Amino acid sequence: MYLTTEIKQDFFKKYGASAANTGSSEGQIALFTFRIQHLNEHLKINTKDNATRRSLVRLVGKRRRLLDYLKHTEIERYRAIIKELGIRK
Repeated sequence: MYLTTEIKQDFFKKYGASAANTGSSEGQIALFTFRIQHLNEHLKINTKDNATRRSLVRLVGKRRRLLDYLKHTEIERYRAIIKELGIRK
């Protein structure tokens, strides 16, 4: 599988408070971004894979909701994660 436990722990260690803090918004957003990029690459090759396309749309929606939450609660953390991941709205 492309997303192992070690990779997930690295994401939460780098973007979240610690590797054990899997509930942090920044860590989840970073993980969703990684998964979205992976699914985009898959869909470039397999253009008719509608199940994956639906999963991609759901992941983008989840990430958008987390970003909106972060934007309304703590704008500085929102700006930092947007800049660090290179996400544009």
